[in-house]
Amino acid sequence: MMNPKRFAGAAVGAGLVTALAAGLALYGTGLGGGNGADPCAGSAAALARVDAASRGDVAAMQAPERARPAPELAFRGPEGAEVRLSDFRGRLVLLNLWATWCAPCKAEMPALDRLEGQLGAKDFSVVAVNLDTRNLDRPTAWLRDNGIARLAAYADPGGRVLPLVQRDTGSPGLPTTLLVDPAGCTIGVMKGPAEWSGPDGLRLIRAALGRAS
Repeated sequence: MMNPKRFAGAAVGAGLVTALAAGLALYGTGLGGGNGADPCAGSAAALARVDAASRGDVAAMQAPERARPAPELAFRGPEGAEVRLSDFRGRLVLLNLWATWCAPCKAEMPALDRLEGQLGAKDFSVVAVNLDTRNLDRPTAWLRDNGIARLAAYADPGGRVLPLVQRDTGSPGLPTTLLVDPAGCTIGVMKGPAEWSGPDGLRLIRAALGRAS
């Protein structure tokens, strides 16, 4: 006759095994699919290319240790309708935050404009989001007066974008630039301005796209 204590222990052990098996079936092991899967696992190759190409004029581009989902950002498009960063899925995005009261921001805008003119296509876009919350006609006038013709006039007059990006990147000021891959994952962060349209900047973007230099 089985000892009652031993029988109870065996029953508990069997229950734990059953529960564990059910949990693995429901949530996955994290090694393959399931809810534990890393949504940015496929971005590892692009991340490594960005890290290798962050040299010279774009040496301050920081490739994170692991690619991570970009923050959920919403801002105003050129026609006034709401645009989300996720609307650009399927293309590489250089998301730049700038303001008319930020001198380094304005200094790099011509280079960003040239970069869009040189490499902007269905697989890549420069998305420059203005953060002015007063005198809302000033950013568009500044772009026009300074010959910035290729960048669309995105804006965040409500001040929603900057806190989210600061929390995500730890960047304390402007300009701040995120490199977001077609899967919506951050593969690079630039804290400060850069010469985006120079040879180093072009090489970086081509590397992120997987193109030969």
